[in-house]
This record gives sequence, C-alpha cells and structure tokens, in this order.
Amino acid sequence: MASRKKHVTGDVSVVCPLPAPNPRQREFLLARSKYIAYGGARAGGKSWAVRVKALLGALINPGIRILILRRTYPELESTMIGPLNDLINGAVCRGRQAGALVANYHATQRTIFFQNGSVIRFGHLQNRASLAEYQGQEYDWIFLDEATHFTEYEFRALGACLRGANAFPKRMYLTCNPGGVGHQWVKRLFVTRQYDKEREDPEDYRFIPATVDDNTALSQAERRSYTAFLDLLPDDIRAAWRYGDWDVLAGQYFSEFRQERHVVRPLPLPRAWPRYRVFDCGLDMFACYWAAIDSGGRIWLYREYCRRGLIVSDAAAAMRTLTPAQEEIRYTIAPPDMWTTLKDTGRTMAESFAQNGVPLVKASSARVQGWLMVKEYLKLRPDGRPGLLIFDTCTALIQNLPALLHSEQNPSDVATEPHDITHQADAVRYLCVYRALGAPPEGNEAEAEGAAGYDEAMRGGPVSSSYLAYQ
Repeated sequence: MASRKKHVTGDVSVVCPLPAPNPRQREFLLARSKYIAYGGARAGGKSWAVRVKALLGALINPGIRILILRRTYPELESTMIGPLNDLINGAVCRGRQAGALVANYHATQRTIFFQNGSVIRFGHLQNRASLAEYQGQEYDWIFLDEATHFTEYEFRALGACLRGANAFPKRMYLTCNPGGVGHQWVKRLFVTRQYDKEREDPEDYRFIPATVDDNTALSQAERRSYTAFLDLLPDDIRAAWRYGDWDVLAGQYFSEFRQERHVVRPLPLPRAWPRYRVFDCGLDMFACYWAAIDSGGRIWLYREYCRRGLIVSDAAAAMRTLTPAQEEIRYTIAPPDMWTTLKDTGRTMAESFAQNGVPLVKASSARVQGWLMVKEYLKLRPDGRPGLLIFDTCTALIQNLPALLHSEQNPSDVATEPHDITHQADAVRYLCVYRALGAPPEGNEAEAEGAAGYDEAMRGGPVSSSYLAYQ
C-alpha cells in the first residue's frame, strides 16, 4: 500500500506518495558504505530502489549533486527519467509555494533541478572514450545502474568524480545482475570480497542480494508468472536470473571451464616433459606463462607472471630471472605483432627481445581457430581429465578465463572488451594453436626418472617451491 512521506527541505515541506520498501530495499535505502551494490537476480526491485534513493536524497539534502548512469540513454528514459518525473509530479510542496512542483526536468540538459538547489543528472556511457565527458565533474552520489555492463576501469574512473567541497558523504550506488563485461569485478568486490589490501578497504563495499521473491511490489500472480518464465530458461541463465548465482555466467565463452576440473595444486613435473614460455604483451599488461607438455599432449601451465607497464628489456629480464637454471625452455611463443616494424627504430619488438636474451617464435594470428583449440584442450579426455591443467598459483588466468564473453559482432570469437582481462587468455591461445610437441612416449628412461615424484605429489606429497607462480 502506498504511503505519503513528508520531507522538510528548508522551510518547505514535501509530501511524496511512495510505496513501502521491501526489507531488501530498506537495507539499500539505509546503507552507509561508500560503495553499495543491490541485486543479483532479475526482478528484485532494483530500479525502484534507485529512483527512490535518488529522489529522497535530493529532497533531504539541499544542494546535493547526483548522477544516474546507464550504458545507453534510451534505457535511462524508460527506467529512470519517466518514472522519476511521475514521482515528482505526484509530490505536493507545502510552505512558501503551496502546491508548487518540487522540481522540474530540463530535457536538453537531461537534469532534474530541485527548488532546494539539488540536481539529479542523467548520463550514459556508451564506451570508454565517453569518459572524457565526465572528467572534471563533481558529484556527491553516483548511481551506476546495471553495473555489470561497465568495465572496472570505467567504474574506477567514474569514482574519481565523487568529490566536492561540502559535507555530503561521497557514495556510489550500484545495481547488478550476473553476466556482462563487468561480471568479474562486481563479483570480486561485492560477492566473493577479494580485495587488494594495499588499494581497497573491505569496509567500503557492501552487497545487498535480492531476488524476485523479495519484490513484494509484485502480486503473487505476477511472481508466479515470472518465476515460471525463468524456470524455462537454460540452466546457467536460470541460475543467474532466478537466484542471482554469480558462479555461472550467461554469454560465457569458455562455459566448459570449471575450477574443480581444470585447476590443480602445484606439483613437481617430470624433467623429461618439454617446457615452453608463451606471452601476450601490451603496455597495459604483460602476461607470461610457463608450460610443460606430457607424453599424452596434455598442457600443464605451472607458472604465471603478470605485470603492467613493462618495456621489452624489463619483460625479457623477468622471463630469464623467473626461469630456473634446470628448466630448458624449447621455445618462447609470442604474438604476431611482435614482428611489426616500429617506425621510430626501424626494428621489431621480436628483435629487441632477442637482443635481451629471449629469442621468440611467432604464434598464429587466427583468433577463432585459436579459441576453438583452447576449447579442445579444456574438453575432458578419455582418462577423465581435461587436456589443459592450470596450477592454482596462476591466479590471473583462473580469474579472467571464465569471465570472457562471446563477441557481439562474431559469436565464434571472444569479446575484446574489457581488454584488460584478455591478455592471459590470449597467451594460452597462442600456446594451444602452436601445437607444441609433448614428451616422448611413456616408458622413456628420462621420463621415468620423475614419475615417482609426480605420483607422490598427486597423492598430496611435498611441493617444490621452485614451481610456484610468481606474482
């Protein structure tokens, strides 16, 4: 049932007809953390919570500056601008201007201007380049509606707009469902709560889960109808949309990846298994992996090194330093663009790596074929294990591989955004498509030398620290 709530702004009181929030929405309205995420499943009452929180914030806090963002403007019109104006038109202003409107919407500026000096601006962020529009702007509250449609870089860049010389607490409110390019960072910060202790304070983040069962604004018949619709969906999409399950990912490219299947504890690998290095390189990330291939052609990724901003000499030095003397690396496989001639030097980066002690071999540039090869290695083999096993110390790959989505332009390809999570998988793709040779057939004396240690480690034996990943 709707209630009429009175809010005093200066010497003017405002009465707004608002339905009572459900318990989850009430948690959201009262939350005081810096970053507050609401949702998880579909039809949890997210849009209502955003509209009401923004409106009450503008009424109660004269002069506050609020920004509401979505990926596209048409989404804002249907879910935010129209319904918010309806709420404002239903409010009654009493005091100096009895019966006056609480606020007016300026369509050209896409902003609601309140009598008390507060503003609610509506914005959209179609791509990373659109961030320039918000540089230098200051807001007290920012609402990121459908946050999993945004990359972590965009989230952090928008967070820089939370500033201003006033006493208002600076907050960002997010709504979210599993899936989308931002699935992984939203899950990390709000669901699994895995933080970089040097840069992120766990106290700043709060997650309020909600499902259709929490949405009391829907009638029982509406809830039954919607849940019946959700129950007909494929298992992974139903788990995400109905129950807010963050361990499945609609649109996931490598849906066959399972941590319990593909990730193993570090163990000594037989010395007879050929070793390879493979990397993907950019100023935003250098991602390198060390791999061993057994006699059955199974790939074991046993070491990871990921760093931002490395130049060639530093990257080459890191690869040499992190490769123990007893490891003989047959080839270092690199992306094809390492052989592009640089205009300023007339040389290629492959030449620069070679001059720094790391000669390279060129990987195939075929993307779709390469991804299909990765899928082939992820598939279970007759012995019940997949063709690709990853040491649990390769944390960046384990986190980012399942977060990759299908490209909207070519569903057979992997989406290139968010770009910062693609480097690890690209490196693995180069290795899989290169078709490196494995160890000699079992029974070879050299391989037998390490078999006992391998069997012992698989039963939980001691682990050699020289095989741990470097971070």
